[in-house]
Amino acid sequence: MTTARDRTDVRTPVVAGLLLAAGGGRRLGGRPKALLSHRGRPLVEHAVGVLRAAGCEVVHVVLGASAELVRERAELPGCVLVDNPAWAEGMGSSLRAGLGSLAADPRGVDAALVLLVDQPGIGAEAVGRVRAAYGSRDALAAASYDGVRGHPVLFGAAHWAGIAELAVGDRGARDYLAAHRDAITPVDCSDVAEPYDIDTEADLAHLE
Repeated sequence: MTTARDRTDVRTPVVAGLLLAAGGGRRLGGRPKALLSHRGRPLVEHAVGVLRAAGCEVVHVVLGASAELVRERAELPGCVLVDNPAWAEGMGSSLRAGLGSLAADPRGVDAALVLLVDQPGIGAEAVGRVRAAYGSRDALAAASYDGVRGHPVLFGAAHWAGIAELAVGDRGARDYLAAHRDAITPVDCSDVAEPYDIDTEADLAHLE
């Protein structure tokens, strides 16, 4: 028989935010994306705020280009800051660094909710929808925009080793997700978010 004490001892799963913010902004004249200004503050602060507003109490932020400058200028209290010295190799190296940091977090993280720093059109409502798709450490879920998979994505901890093994160059988790497409829960976010990237000078018009 389940007692009241048994019920209170059940551990609440930890779904951590993992923000990839290491990009150097090559097509933006070498301006690190984390420090682009949005609503008067660095873009990395905005993205962390989105993850927290969506319910992620644990947030790890992967830094790369101008990491020390980001640490100086951005206010990221309570975040675990992860340096990726290999950031220039592409998103795969940042994803590996972030998952490694989450695996070592003493709070025992059950899933990673991955967001990219250069997608300010994706807000807390979309991130919260994907976070709500967590069911177990075997979970795989991804936002969908008009039927096309995008970010954020949710990786249960059971998948981290496999993702890290295939995360090379700029492909990130793409190959792993392609091999496990039938296991992915799509979460439609078309009505609440726009998944554009800030990659070029023209894209800066999206920033406020």
